[in-house]
Amino acid sequence: MIHIHEKTLQDLEFPTVLQQVSDHCVTPLGNEKALKISPYNTKEELLFALKLTNEYLSSFYNDNRIPNHGFDTIAKELKLLRIENTYLEVHSLKKIVSISLTANEVVSYLKKFKEYYPALNDRAFHIEVTKIIIEKIDSIVDRFGDIKDNASNLLFDIRQSINQVKGKINASFSSALNQYHSLEYLDDIRESVVENKRVLAVKAMYRRKVKGSIMGSSKTGSIVYIEPETTLQHSRELNNLEFEETEEINRILKEVTNFIRPFLPLLEKYQDFLIDIDVISAKAKYARSMNAILPEVSENRNFLLRDAYHPLLYLNNLEKKETTFPQTIELKEDSRIIVISGPNAGGKSITLKTVGLLQTMLQSGMLIPVHERSKVCLFDRILSDIGDNQSIENHLSTYSYRLKQMNYFLKKCNKNTLFLIDEFGTGSDPELGGALAETFLEEFYHREAYGIITTHYSNLKILANELPNMLNANMLFDERTLEPLFKLVIGQAGSSFTFEVAQKNGIPYSLINRAKKKIERSKVRFDATIAKLQKERSKLEKTGQSLRQNEKKKGEEADKLEEINTRIQKKLESYQELYDSNQRLIYLGQKVNDIAEKYFENKQKRELMGELFKLVQIENSKRKKVSTKAKKAIKAKETQVKQEVEKKVEVIRVKKKEAKKKAIEQPKPKAIIRIGDRVRMEDGRAIGTIDKIEKNKAVVNYGMFTTNVSIDQLELVEAMKK
Repeated sequence: MIHIHEKTLQDLEFPTVLQQVSDHCVTPLGNEKALKISPYNTKEELLFALKLTNEYLSSFYNDNRIPNHGFDTIAKELKLLRIENTYLEVHSLKKIVSISLTANEVVSYLKKFKEYYPALNDRAFHIEVTKIIIEKIDSIVDRFGDIKDNASNLLFDIRQSINQVKGKINASFSSALNQYHSLEYLDDIRESVVENKRVLAVKAMYRRKVKGSIMGSSKTGSIVYIEPETTLQHSRELNNLEFEETEEINRILKEVTNFIRPFLPLLEKYQDFLIDIDVISAKAKYARSMNAILPEVSENRNFLLRDAYHPLLYLNNLEKKETTFPQTIELKEDSRIIVISGPNAGGKSITLKTVGLLQTMLQSGMLIPVHERSKVCLFDRILSDIGDNQSIENHLSTYSYRLKQMNYFLKKCNKNTLFLIDEFGTGSDPELGGALAETFLEEFYHREAYGIITTHYSNLKILANELPNMLNANMLFDERTLEPLFKLVIGQAGSSFTFEVAQKNGIPYSLINRAKKKIERSKVRFDATIAKLQKERSKLEKTGQSLRQNEKKKGEEADKLEEINTRIQKKLESYQELYDSNQRLIYLGQKVNDIAEKYFENKQKRELMGELFKLVQIENSKRKKVSTKAKKAIKAKETQVKQEVEKKVEVIRVKKKEAKKKAIEQPKPKAIIRIGDRVRMEDGRAIGTIDKIEKNKAVVNYGMFTTNVSIDQLELVEAMKK
């Protein structure tokens, strides 16, 4: 028997989730039922409900969309059917036809696609598909909501008579109208309608001259409305016939209602089924809005939520276009209880609520936003103590309330319980409250319960470190900026960063030092050690992340190289085939050339033809017979390879030409000119010898004369021999 206390549902904000689910319903009764969703009592009911939601969710992603299930409530009609001698009005009958058609369509569809939707088909299997009710109502009510003339023989006769009498009324009225109009007794408007009857608009002064029944007058009193005496008799007859028509219609409605009354249980099933489908559809739409899935439900006591999101936080952040940080948390036989510590505003409470809310949602037949490799187990009871529960009405302090809660926990806690406690042990003297909290935690531990607690108490962190099936955990903080990283790390307690956070918020260092002196040295050292370890863990986490990224990059590069290698191998094979083909053609060309040369020498045609024929036969003996299609494919492949090779050869040729051009364009490096070298001017022919070099200028001796020339204008003819 599964039980989750109402207070726990409030703590976890489960009603808010139900409100969001109900918003996806399309019927008022579905909306009402969605707000009453609660955890299922048995495992069988729960697993079936989860399958229903999961199957409906799958219909959004395939081509077999489940038909529309919207309907108008027939609660009032069902009540009337339970009372004898009552009858349903026409609009009620139309609603019954509508709900019958909808239920029949959905049930028939689920039966047709039972391979896709086995659980939904099982839910609809016991509902009878029948057209008897629809056909019966359609036989008497037309599509405009009126009773058909042929609903009964008597009704047909009455309506025929009504039409005849109406014809007589119109004829007699027209006669009176023409008569009195010619006498100028009528006003300009001539006629009007009063109480659904045609009347003459008589001038007030002539009212005594017109025979008939006065039906009223205008506001000014200048016109009197009179029904002519000739139509009165026919009007009375019409009233009688209309009364008979109403009586006959009521009789027909009673007859149809009595026909439908035995189908009351079926109609109740229709409505209940469509309400259920509406709620299942709403759960599926809610799941789609946050990418929720159905994780594996474990038979043993293994519980792993990978990349789990808090539904309310995720949808809220999605609307604001902000990032939501997922958490991964695992509970199993050898790590049943997790103690989360660390500074406030790091996400401890959200992590606690995420686990509790997701478990509650799952046990209420809803899908949850986690990674597909997550694994869950079911708990008989979920206990929670979250938030400040100070009660003014009951005159209870926070601590008194928490003690009452712990007493309740001790009564209910067993190995099939999940307990969630935020800020465990607070509200009293730290040492005494911590000691009591430690005792409670030991008791929960020995009862083999599963649980998650958040705390600042060092003794609880130490206890988690000492007991084999209990683990410490902390929410990561950036060691430099002290900003939360919203990531849960299992296996290590978290420092509260009390003094570090105080310093960051501008508290004078002298006051922080005085505070440090007031507490036990060992406590400071313990907290400092935890802080140091947490910083180391953060660094290792970053290093690990960097290594993983490098490993991923290396893997991607290796895959690329492998792909390139494969492509190169294929091209080499193609080029080898082309090379072999060309070599064969070169060999044939040489053979033909030899035969041609021989013929050139001896002019023997017979010998020439024999040699050529022999060569062709040898070549054909090597060929294999292939189809025209295969030949075309081989030819196409060869052409493609040739084109590729020609492109690449063309590129190489262009590069070589450019390199050659650059080599020509580039001037030769100038030789170093020294005293005694034989030189000449760049644009001259006379050769002289360098006598002296000063400041980039040289004195050149031409024998007959000497001259000063810039070294840049000279070129070396012959270096001085040493």
